[in-house]
Amino acid sequence: MKRVFEYIDTHLDANLSLDVLSAVASFSKHHFHRQFAATFGLTIHRYVQLARLRQASWRLVFRSGESVIDIAYGAGYEAPEAFSRTFKQHMGQTPSTFRARPRWETWAAVFKSYSDARKSIMKQTYEHHLVKIISVLPTPIAVMEHRGNPGQLGQTIQKFIAWRKKIGLVPKVSATYTIFRDPEPDLPENFHIELAAGVNESASTFTDGVSLRSIPGGRCAVLRVVGSSDDLSEAAAFLYRDWLPSSGEEARDFPLYCQRITFFPDVPEGQTITDLFLPLQ
Repeated sequence: MKRVFEYIDTHLDANLSLDVLSAVASFSKHHFHRQFAATFGLTIHRYVQLARLRQASWRLVFRSGESVIDIAYGAGYEAPEAFSRTFKQHMGQTPSTFRARPRWETWAAVFKSYSDARKSIMKQTYEHHLVKIISVLPTPIAVMEHRGNPGQLGQTIQKFIAWRKKIGLVPKVSATYTIFRDPEPDLPENFHIELAAGVNESASTFTDGVSLRSIPGGRCAVLRVVGSSDDLSEAAAFLYRDWLPSSGEEARDFPLYCQRITFFPDVPEGQTITDLFLPLQ
């Protein structure tokens, strides 16, 4: 099943019929169809449809230079009309409306079964030897905060990306960070993370809700996460619960943060790379 998920990730614009995917799984069509539904609680057809729509939704919002037609073809649809119809059935918005005013809480509900299926099979195993200790130089960053409802994080991401494009701090020339101030609070209104981009040391101040700050220099434990970076809680738990107590190290008074090396949908979801940093004394 993991092999099937990986194949789907890298062939969203290709033929993903039951014939093709059952062959990837080395099952008969009948057995594969039933086994997939029994394992994940949704049919293989539904999973493929959600995988394509998820990629398309991200491209619509975060790749503004791409046309709806190109996104439709990239999602494996032979006709833009079929893509628009399916998108609206699932999202309650046309692709163009979603691009302009995405309803992120609806988006999260639509893709919950897809995310749950992936979490059940695409689990990553973290081992102590994968953690490296490095020295980090002080890093000036431009920061946009998100406080409150996690379901609205997509809006903040969208706003931050637009700001980066406006001033030329795109990921090709500026590193991308997320600082986890309070990612798992008791109350949703206390949710607090910071979206950040590396800036030149000579930067002064910014507008549009962006401020100039710094990631302090010092020693850090670094764990590379390959695969979806939507939820880094398991990797964070490994660093705090398993690695830190046995390492003889002590955490520094700065929160966990990550640097996003490659991004979905620029690369398939299973191939995204994120470095997770635990600051040390």
